[in-house]
Amino acid sequence: MLDISTAKIAQVILLSREGKMAAGQLHGYIGNLNEDEQATLVAVMWIGREDFEPEDLAEAKRMALAEATAPTEEYLSNQPLLADYLESGLDALGVDVTEAEDDLLRH
Repeated sequence: MLDISTAKIAQVILLSREGKMAAGQLHGYIGNLNEDEQATLVAVMWIGREDFEPEDLAEAKRMALAEATAPTEEYLSNQPLLADYLESGLDALGVDVTEAEDDLLRH
């Protein structure tokens, strides 16, 4: 179970895909998420990057909370393939983000 909505992850994906134009927005958006949401976002990225298996989501989240030495928004903003990793992580977890992305693009 994710501690962050699919819509919020979709927003991070879309902002990440916009690159430097939305870097400030991405940084601010992630910074405004609560600690559990941020840790889950990192865990999903790690699963998408194949640092963890999907069944290890809870462990990845615990590690994200324990090892946070820099602000999460800085750590994630510096991942050039963040959007791809998040989509891959969600896919590995069996979560389809397409509808959430489409909803955001329509608004």
